Amino acid sequence: MFIWLLHSFAPLLKQLELYSSGDSHVFLTARIALASVSSFTMAILLGPIAILWLKKRFRERVNSDSERLNQIQAGKKATPTMGGIFVIGAVVLGVLLWGDLNNPYVQYGLAITIGFAVLGAVDDWIKLSTKRNGMAIKSKLIVQVILAIAIGWGLYLEHQDTRHGLDLMWPIGSASVCLGGWFVIWSILVLVGSSNAVNLTDGLDGLASGCMIFAGSAFTALTYLAGHRIMADYLSIPYMPGSGELSIVMGALVGAMLGFLWFNCYPAQVFMGDTGSLPIGGLLGLAALATRQEFLLVLVGGVFVLETLSVILQVGWFRVTGNRLIACSPLHNHFLFKGQHELKIVVRFWIGSALLALIAVASLKIR
Repeated sequence: MFIWLLHSFAPLLKQLELYSSGDSHVFLTARIALASVSSFTMAILLGPIAILWLKKRFRERVNSDSERLNQIQAGKKATPTMGGIFVIGAVVLGVLLWGDLNNPYVQYGLAITIGFAVLGAVDDWIKLSTKRNGMAIKSKLIVQVILAIAIGWGLYLEHQDTRHGLDLMWPIGSASVCLGGWFVIWSILVLVGSSNAVNLTDGLDGLASGCMIFAGSAFTALTYLAGHRIMADYLSIPYMPGSGELSIVMGALVGAMLGFLWFNCYPAQVFMGDTGSLPIGGLLGLAALATRQEFLLVLVGGVFVLETLSVILQVGWFRVTGNRLIACSPLHNHFLFKGQHELKIVVRFWIGSALLALIAVASLKIR
């Protein structure tokens, strides 16, 4: 909207461009801040209305495979869920207000936000309206892959003529491997993996939302830097023309998550459900792909990675030995079983996420 208005006043735009930085049309830094504040405000305003509406229709059903976990989490039963509806609404409105809608990275960001949110909403609706535990895993994965193929192919076309656009970059040193057409397959793994990793982490009040604030902030900075020729050259990271505009999407995401955490912190008034966790994880993967920083994604999203690995290792270890590697997966449930208070677990995970985000951004100069 803001960019459209400026284009409508071309002489003013030309004057403002003299003061802008990077390859953005105008005042990218200010628009990132405005997108964040707008999304936060919208989440705060929409939250009470959405919670009231969800309370009448969609309430959490505590029904895991672990009877002990069900007992521990019994107090969460009937809490409104599918709160991702107002989170995604806040993100989309923030981007529409302050993003350049002609920018392909913004278009991909909106596509992931809406596409994965719809998938998550269907999964939540089935889970809450029937006796089934959501969509069949295979069906859900197929839809995720189809969406990821579309985004991966678009990124491939966007990156193929850009220096290092299809390279897999090692975070330390200048080593890289050109993926070529395999970039699309790699994109599927990153997008689907990051989406499901955040989904697995969303199990305690404020856990996924708090960790996403730190991870999203890191990638807001990374997308900004990758789209700024001078800063990218200074930090020896791939310069990706136009990717700076994706920082508007990531900034809007951080603002919306701050607003959601207002209601989701312990004791939670609402849960985001798959409606929220799938798209915000997908956006994190998109930011990594757009900036060619997938290895940094593993570091920035270290909490999400550990949670996912804990599930994979638990299942694998049980199939091989018949015993459990940890008390209960994902990892946050292990600490619950050990008697730690939920709030202590969440805050400690936040601390870890903040430290990992700082280390990741600081490592950009280690080349």
